[in-house]
Amino acid sequence: MKSKLVKDIKEAIRLSGLKDGMTVSFHHHLRNGDMVAVMVMEAVREMGIRDLTVNISSIFDTHEPFIEYIEEGVITGIETDYIGGSVGRAISEGILKKPVIFRTHGGRPSDIINGKSPIDVAFIAAPTSDPMGNCTGKLGKSACGSLGYAFADAMYASTSVVITDNLVDYPLTDYSIAENYIDYVVCVDKIGEPSGIVSGTTKITRDPVGLVIADYAARAIEASGLLRDGFSFQTGAGGASLAAAKYLQDIMLKKNIRGSYGLGGITGYMVDMLNNGCFEALYDVQCFDLSAVESIRTNPKHMEITAAHYASPTAKSSAVDHLDVVILGATEIDTQFNVNVHTDSNGYIMGGSGGHSDTAAGAKMAMIVAPLSRARLPIVVDHVLCKSTPGNTVDVLVTQRGIAVNPLRQDLKERFTEAGLPVVEIEKLRDDAEKLNGKAKKPVLGDREVAKVIYRDGTLLDTIYNVPVK
Repeated sequence: MKSKLVKDIKEAIRLSGLKDGMTVSFHHHLRNGDMVAVMVMEAVREMGIRDLTVNISSIFDTHEPFIEYIEEGVITGIETDYIGGSVGRAISEGILKKPVIFRTHGGRPSDIINGKSPIDVAFIAAPTSDPMGNCTGKLGKSACGSLGYAFADAMYASTSVVITDNLVDYPLTDYSIAENYIDYVVCVDKIGEPSGIVSGTTKITRDPVGLVIADYAARAIEASGLLRDGFSFQTGAGGASLAAAKYLQDIMLKKNIRGSYGLGGITGYMVDMLNNGCFEALYDVQCFDLSAVESIRTNPKHMEITAAHYASPTAKSSAVDHLDVVILGATEIDTQFNVNVHTDSNGYIMGGSGGHSDTAAGAKMAMIVAPLSRARLPIVVDHVLCKSTPGNTVDVLVTQRGIAVNPLRQDLKERFTEAGLPVVEIEKLRDDAEKLNGKAKKPVLGDREVAKVIYRDGTLLDTIYNVPVK
């Protein structure tokens, strides 16, 4: 059997035919512990290759060396779903040659599969692989669980390279991505820092405000009419969202409600709901903590799914289209229920849609949970700085001062009122936020486009402009 194993990353780059002006891709399942993207780009720099576009499903602070590669002209374009603070700040100040293309977690695989976002060479960080490229994220010292975001890259790139730190004998039997999509395999000492890949436990909030919000959220879900046998649900890893999930579990167990599936980035709290009989299955596109990694490795009801299966708008069907309820966060939300999760109050890039707008579009009830203010800044505003998720797909805003319902959803407003929940108009929440913190001042932005926010259907949703350097 001819092995696909090559001696190092530079050899894989040479064999791939990577040249100036091409596109390389990475996934983000190793999160803030990822070492592969920087490892590859450092080799690219040393080989003298320039003017590359990097298509990476998310960028974290561990990718801060990208700033240097951008300044040197090694990276001139970025396509992604999320950008963390340090890299986002530099891009907001205008260092990147081309505007960032922001997609959603569903829009990214859709555009890769449909040829709108072609990849020349995909580099797949794999916690375990055999010499032919059968690989998984469930095993090894750098185990991250699901590899859901990497499938489209591996399957549709012109050349696909697996980079692993746990090479096992052929055949790896419990694989995620199959050998028939892989051209080369590289074994390195370390692909990631375990402490940055997953946390030991993602914890619910203990903040009294967050707990009030979580209680209101769980009660609103109960009152919505959607909480019944067959119920499907997604929540994020934020403290208030996790608390809401815990309260919801209590309701489901008390009422003996058995849901169909939990979805998304999976935490230990969702694993608990599966194990306690609240759901028949978990659909996992990304593991957020060690409990989720262990569960997906051992429980056949905890299933790995691709990003396309999760949220692609052009797939024949996707899991978000069957969601009953999703709980989401917000940096800002305006009186038209538009949500910003891309920028901070000063206009700096510090996030991205991820699956935010995908799940909001698909779910029967999209719920935003947020305090009225953060760092003395109001969350509810007249107009968001950046439209990440359009207001016509957002149904409910839950705060510590009450619950606002989109006028498009009078059915929910009536149900919440009948249940005795504190329903208020969103304008009232805006006024309360301003009384507490003062009116939000709009930042002074430049006229250079630093990012384009692409909606899941491929249309331009918004444009982000540079923050002038003082």
